[in-house]
Amino acid sequence: MTRRISRIATMAILIGSLAGCGMSLNQSPGAMGGQFGGLPTAGGQGSEAGLRNWVQSFRPRALAAGISPATFDGAMADAHYLPDIVALDRKQSEFTKPIWDYLDGAIGPRGATGRAKAAQYAGTLSAIEARYGVPREIVLAIWGMESNFGAGRGNTRIVPALATLAYDGRRGEFFAGELVAALRIIQSGDVDSAHMVGSWAGAMGHTQFMPSSFLSHAVDFNGDGRRDIWSDDPTDALASTASYLRQNGWRPGQGWGTEVILPPGFDFNQAGKSVQHSGSQWAAMGVRAVSGATLPSGSILAPAGARGPAFLITDNFRAILKYNASDSYALAVAYLAEAIAGRPGIQGDWPRGDRTLSNSEKAEIQRLLMARGFDTGGVDGKLGSQSAEAIRAFQRSRGVTPDGYADTRLLAMLRS
Repeated sequence: MTRRISRIATMAILIGSLAGCGMSLNQSPGAMGGQFGGLPTAGGQGSEAGLRNWVQSFRPRALAAGISPATFDGAMADAHYLPDIVALDRKQSEFTKPIWDYLDGAIGPRGATGRAKAAQYAGTLSAIEARYGVPREIVLAIWGMESNFGAGRGNTRIVPALATLAYDGRRGEFFAGELVAALRIIQSGDVDSAHMVGSWAGAMGHTQFMPSSFLSHAVDFNGDGRRDIWSDDPTDALASTASYLRQNGWRPGQGWGTEVILPPGFDFNQAGKSVQHSGSQWAAMGVRAVSGATLPSGSILAPAGARGPAFLITDNFRAILKYNASDSYALAVAYLAEAIAGRPGIQGDWPRGDRTLSNSEKAEIQRLLMARGFDTGGVDGKLGSQSAEAIRAFQRSRGVTPDGYADTRLLAMLRS
């Protein structure tokens, strides 16, 4: 629970590693920053001795943040420098999957597994749905996305991993804050250091909460006195996920959105998450639901531009984005939920013949846009919402359909 660094918060830096999708960090839900700047870091020359020195420098900061000496010394005695963790943090593939391939892989056979889990945990899911108002299929879909329904929770010791990443320094203050949050969890008695395991970047349990998100949103739903997201019983993890979504804007009784058909000549200046209209206003523009249902209020999302499917997304879709800031991830959750509930999948056709842009080419697009005065928010090879808005602005300036879609034709236009 982690655009996975999901979750929420600013985890959008890692999700590709956590969920295998090339998106952002759950990103796992929600990371907390912290007042941990100025600590000695590896500077590219990490070592066990250097980590031990970092631990000693970090100790007074952690104690000042409320961690007891006994908790700190007990947990950090197991902290060792893990170079493989650093290598994973620095690894970046040159190519990421196009959204249609990502959705194919993310949903696939998980729909059938999700239906089986829905039957297995029917009573628990009913109770969670009654308390938080989040449909069971959404909770199950996040479980499927984050850990393949518990099969891929991770077995990395969280305290040593977070200590290594904080000492490494690339995102040192972020990971130091998460390490303090992990120590608070241990101090509270929810889990001990040896059993606090998860993914290499710190996301934990069935639905991959970062430690700071655990502190803010985890619940003891089964009443055993511990918020246990690590055990084979997923009850607390599933309830904590519903709690997270509800606290981040989920509206009971409202869906995530619907696939829509845009009219010929649709004004793509009206597309994008920054533009919202009522369902009746969209209908007046000629937009209609593929299912024939009444349109909700919300925004038009066209992740593959004018040549791909379009979706009318509500505030509940935005709540999923708080879990992981990637549109692709949120769509995967939405349509895995549809599959679990036995409803149809995406009906529109994707432009599957398009060549996949490399991350270098995506970064080139950002550089060229920035050079022309269209702000992408930086150059990182990740084309998020701000880059899409910059692309639309450039497309408007050239008199072409402003759909915000990056492809080889856009790159050629920018290079010309």
